[in-house]
Amino acid sequence: MNIKSVCALVVCLFVGKVFSQTTTIDELLNQIEQNNTELKAYQQFIDGQNLQNISGNNLPNPQLSGYYLPFGDHQSGDYTEFEISQAFEFPTVYVARSKWNTLKKDQLQAQFTKKRQEVLLKAKQGFINLYILQKKKDIEDDRKLQSQQVYEQMQELFKKEQVGILDLNKAKVAWIQDQFVVEQLQADIQNQITVLQNLNGGQLLELNKLRVEMPFELQSVETLWNEKLAKDPKLLELHANEATALQNVKLEKNKRLPNIDLGYNYQGVNGNNHSGIYGGLSIPLWNSKNKVKAAQANYEYQQSDSQVAKQHLYAELLQQYNQYQVLLDKYTEYQNTIENLNSEELLFKAYSLGEYSFLEYYMEVQFYRDATGKMLQMEKELQLLQAQLLIHQL
Repeated sequence: MNIKSVCALVVCLFVGKVFSQTTTIDELLNQIEQNNTELKAYQQFIDGQNLQNISGNNLPNPQLSGYYLPFGDHQSGDYTEFEISQAFEFPTVYVARSKWNTLKKDQLQAQFTKKRQEVLLKAKQGFINLYILQKKKDIEDDRKLQSQQVYEQMQELFKKEQVGILDLNKAKVAWIQDQFVVEQLQADIQNQITVLQNLNGGQLLELNKLRVEMPFELQSVETLWNEKLAKDPKLLELHANEATALQNVKLEKNKRLPNIDLGYNYQGVNGNNHSGIYGGLSIPLWNSKNKVKAAQANYEYQQSDSQVAKQHLYAELLQQYNQYQVLLDKYTEYQNTIENLNSEELLFKAYSLGEYSFLEYYMEVQFYRDATGKMLQMEKELQLLQAQLLIHQL
């Protein structure tokens, strides 16, 4: 094996090791989905609701009744009678209710998916905040080190009487401020980690090498809307509400049909007995009154509510999409401009060479720090807005 092959192998192993240590947001979201206690509890609630709906389509319990009449003034033998019967609704009612249960299951699943996306969106926003905080801390760690070096240099210059006490104190204050910023960021990072671990059911998350993709160009708003129509649980729930309400109209119409009783009857007296089939029908005169009209009114309401909700969601999507495009253009322009400015490292070198006084250096570096902080804030806003726009992909 030649030296080029060996070097290539070493580079591949090093890169592989680095990327194996990084953790993407998608990997962390998968962990939270599995461990989140709120989602587990809500899934149990959904399962219970589905079972309760299914149980509503069960047959009523069979009824057994009997008579034994030994008392009284009679010449014949004691009278005996018993009857076992089973009541049930008209068979088409069970078919209609079974379809209604299936649609209710879809409705409940859409509600669970909506809850799941709310939890995952909260987690994703937390990861974005943590990522930005980690980036800020890396920057502030370097700044704190530079401030310390500047302060130490000012001490040497002060001893040589080349600078006054005011400049020395300014350098010390700047160093103290940078130390406080780092400490505050460390506390913010720990607090954010605690929130994320709580979302993960209290279990630890590997967050030291968190990797977040930079904002990118989105698809057209029409494409995003079509994706949401197919995947967004809010829209799917609206469709499920309509379908369930329509099936409820059909169910109430079927429930106007008579209920049926079938059974077996035995009667015996003085050694003689009679037995046979028992049957009966309920006459649906009062119980179903206005129920079909009420179900139809609810269906019409669900249709109107879905139309209004879709219009609202589309308008919200347009607003967020336009805001994202404006912010992305501004961020891109800002980023290109920042790259052409002198970096803090170059400014520090110039200060070390005596090309800048402390006051000049501090003013220049503060301008660059403000610009960098603004760019990080814009990146955070872009990431958060993008997460909201693409919530249906979670």
